[in-house]
Amino acid sequence: MSYQVHPSLFPHHDGSELYVSNAAPKIGQKVLLKVRVPHLYTFEKSFIRIYEDGEPRSYELVLSTKAATEDWYQVEVPIINTHTLYRFVFVSRDKYEWLNAFGLSDHDVHTNNDFQIVAVPANPEWIKSSVFYQIFPDRFAKSVNSYPTPDWAHPRDWNELPRGRSEFTGSELYGGDIPGVEEHLDHIHNLGVTGIYFTPFFPSRSNHRYDASSFTEVDPILGGNKALFSLVKKANKLGIRIMGDLTSNHCGAGHPWLAKAKKSKTAKERSYFYWDKSVKHGYVGWWGLASLPKLNFNSVALKNEMYKGKNSIVRSWISPKYGMSGWRIDVGNMTGRLGADDLHDDVMHGIRQAMNETNPDAWLVAENGDFVASDLNGLGWHGAMNYQGFMRPVWNWLNRNSEIGGGFQGLPFAMPQISGQQLINSMKQFNASVPWRSVTASMVLLDSHDTARFRTVVKGDVASHLSAMTMVLTYPGVPSIFAGDEIGLEGSWGEDGRRTINWDDRSGWDHTFMDNVRQLISIRKSNDGLVNGGLRWIAAEKDFILYLRESKEQSILVFVSRNGVNAAIDLSKLGLQVSKTLYGQSASGSKFTVKSKNATQAIWEVKRSAKI
Repeated sequence: MSYQVHPSLFPHHDGSELYVSNAAPKIGQKVLLKVRVPHLYTFEKSFIRIYEDGEPRSYELVLSTKAATEDWYQVEVPIINTHTLYRFVFVSRDKYEWLNAFGLSDHDVHTNNDFQIVAVPANPEWIKSSVFYQIFPDRFAKSVNSYPTPDWAHPRDWNELPRGRSEFTGSELYGGDIPGVEEHLDHIHNLGVTGIYFTPFFPSRSNHRYDASSFTEVDPILGGNKALFSLVKKANKLGIRIMGDLTSNHCGAGHPWLAKAKKSKTAKERSYFYWDKSVKHGYVGWWGLASLPKLNFNSVALKNEMYKGKNSIVRSWISPKYGMSGWRIDVGNMTGRLGADDLHDDVMHGIRQAMNETNPDAWLVAENGDFVASDLNGLGWHGAMNYQGFMRPVWNWLNRNSEIGGGFQGLPFAMPQISGQQLINSMKQFNASVPWRSVTASMVLLDSHDTARFRTVVKGDVASHLSAMTMVLTYPGVPSIFAGDEIGLEGSWGEDGRRTINWDDRSGWDHTFMDNVRQLISIRKSNDGLVNGGLRWIAAEKDFILYLRESKEQSILVFVSRNGVNAAIDLSKLGLQVSKTLYGQSASGSKFTVKSKNATQAIWEVKRSAKI
């Protein structure tokens, strides 16, 4: 079917540098806000609706710049509070429309989707141009080192597949270690990756290590502290940062804290847990699991151990001595919550404060599986693993294997098959509920150690996988690639996807796909529009989408389809023309056609008809 693409021609504003003069102001400063309005959109007056000490105020926008196809309006506002909420309204005799972070509405809207400015220091600058690589330590690479086999483990040969869902799921040990990662840093560096996110490396009684028996050392069967310090040193020389994974919600049943607490009711560690005589093991476990004792942050001593104390867990690993560049917080949305107790915000803010004090350049990102917007209000986590606002919508749009993901999405039915417009609306819902700074500090991912592999989600369709990877590396946020995705590893659920990489025989690798991933990573890091640009949706059809990433220095246009397509695109009403093809389908000028028998992708540099 042939499509004639008619770009969206509505007023636009987002939290990026084109529209907000200072995204991290101090209270008392003023910020200049801009809105772009296409000539085809008519109105008589426009105002900003802003809240100062909770009171609504309105200021009229003034025309600042006239261009060939659009005009720019602006207003300067004072920053009175830590959180500044605002939206715009356009009025005339026959028009009454509000512009907020979700988009344009012809009816009254709530403050929940207002644009937000947060008067706290800016997020770490380095994350803007970073691309992360997630490693599950037991499955990435195995060095020649040998270690004693723990009593809980069932050893497996390196190139065997995981057995599946069974009693051995958490105890299958393949023997991957940190020296193995160091031996293959060249692979990671050659991809262009600038950060490694490790799932937990602490001692435990499982292969996933989310049941830590210590937070103060690296598991000896991974090589211990010495191996990690060596890796950090070598990685940093290559421009690669290392980030760890912390379970603030629980520890493992083998942790000395629990042993001391069980031995003496007067031990300080007794206060670290919730006790329940109605269960056999006597304490509350996360999801009822005896292996994962739930931590009780009513305990001042626990807070000091975890993040408040000078030598606390959170602080130590991101200090210069240890050299970590940040934390991913496991089940961050559940931390501090149990029944009537809700200490979540207190713990989240405490971790953020500890990191700010110890290493203000460290990145704090949380797993927030079903997403709670208040967690990303700018004062807690810098960002989240963007399952809700990116991965799930992308799966729902691109999947060819609908049965595979229903469980992880927390729903008792198969994945839906949604349209391009539904995809965009899903993403807008997430983005509209949090400050722009939290969108760009969130991890953008297609899959992880907890999900099916995306190659399996699309039933091995490489073109669809490439469409998804193009989105990961052009969308606002910090791209994260699960180790092995670049070579086409598969897996039908989380544990099944935790497959090893065969380093000795690379004939099964998808080398062509890996080359494309390498090219996309390079484009992501080297183009200012993708590093500092906003997000403007241009077109949404059932089978393809078109969006702009624009900074002060550059405009990037991205086209992604899920199936074959024949689309005639006209950018003339936007005052844009393609000046250079950076990736995929070639195009030039303001009018062109994208034609393909399969899913396809394109990244173009575009020029504006007038400078802003």
